[in-house]
Amino acid sequence: MTDFAAFPDLAGRALGGSVLAASDESFEEKENLINPWAPAFHPETFGTKGQEYDGWETARRRPDASGELGHDWALVRLGLPGVIRGVVIDTAWFKGNYPPHASVEACHVDGHPSAAELETADWVEIVPKSPLKGDSAHAFPVDIARRFTHVRLNMFPDGGIARLRVHGEVVPDPRLLTGLTVDLAALENGARVLECSNMFYSRPDNMLFPGLARNQAEGWETARRREPGNEWALIRLAAPGVIRLAEFDTSNLKFNAPGQVALSGIDARTARLDDAAAWTGLLPRTRVQPDGRHRFRLADAPEVTHVRLDLHPDGGLARLRLLGDLTPAGEEALTVRWRELT
Repeated sequence: MTDFAAFPDLAGRALGGSVLAASDESFEEKENLINPWAPAFHPETFGTKGQEYDGWETARRRPDASGELGHDWALVRLGLPGVIRGVVIDTAWFKGNYPPHASVEACHVDGHPSAAELETADWVEIVPKSPLKGDSAHAFPVDIARRFTHVRLNMFPDGGIARLRVHGEVVPDPRLLTGLTVDLAALENGARVLECSNMFYSRPDNMLFPGLARNQAEGWETARRREPGNEWALIRLAAPGVIRLAEFDTSNLKFNAPGQVALSGIDARTARLDDAAAWTGLLPRTRVQPDGRHRFRLADAPEVTHVRLDLHPDGGLARLRLLGDLTPAGEEALTVRWRELT
């Protein structure tokens, strides 16, 4: 769709997003906005409120006593706060009942505020009031270098929106990470897959998601490799650190797990990522089994900023966990970024 779609959906339910409140949800529930799957539609499925839609749909607005029509809104807490790079407003299947215009606002509030407490937040317009079409995905790039925790979707005046996607870069709170053993490869801590050799079935960022994968689609899976070599993924860690334990989880991958895995690392502050000689082996090619978790302690691992995961020859991985310690440089990097964006 656009370049920003390569970033994770910070509002997605799979990453902890939640729709806290909405002005109205007479036809369809506000929670549908952040469902992770593509919107579906089944014609002639009429319930007590009319045709059923996989989205959020409000009642038809009428002017009040003063003649004002107003507009509808939905308040979303991002599962992973961060810098928003783009927003997708998808009106899939809403053809005669979509809103003609929409806008998006965002704010940053520490802690765990209620919907009522967010009313007085410092809201910033990140997508101005823009025209929409029916049954279409609308992509809006965002160029505001600030960390946000919540967004508010406004539609004018009413109607139905199937999905809201809020793509961006995770910016973790360093106060929750410094001084602790952390997962340096966790998406919620700021790690991200930069490149991979193949993502035919699913995206490699999936293996950095929180929680356990419930099925094959919630991990990373490649196509069947027919040529020499092996599949790989390049991962930028949350911050510079020392990995103490690596976990390779092949859960749900019963006939398509890799035969072996390997892990190597590099400090990109002192070497180029494309310099093969600068990479250090962290775990040699090691056999793994299907549908299981495999944990390996790493002895005398150096400080690294990036790792390369190799799958031999191909297959999938449900989750990758790299538990370790942030170095002083890593803690400083997280703190500086936090201060710059909040």
